[in-house]
Amino acid sequence: MATCNSLDTRFGLAYLPSAIRIRLGQREIFMSRDCRQRYCPIKPVFNCSTGIEPGYVELVLLRKWLIVFSKAR
Repeated sequence: MATCNSLDTRFGLAYLPSAIRIRLGQREIFMSRDCRQRYCPIKPVFNCSTGIEPGYVELVLLRKWLIVFSKAR
């Protein structure tokens, strides 16, 4: 398990010991439990939306897991 405090602060997430960050070439994949309050309805199995910054894609799986694809810094 690994955590990335700079990535956590970019997404407004508190310290999550179950967060994982993987770098694949020029992309990063950040996986954690989805702890944010969502005010719009999300699909029960798979939901995709744009992220906070340009070039980010957020996936929510089973309303529980947040996966963020982004450019590596």
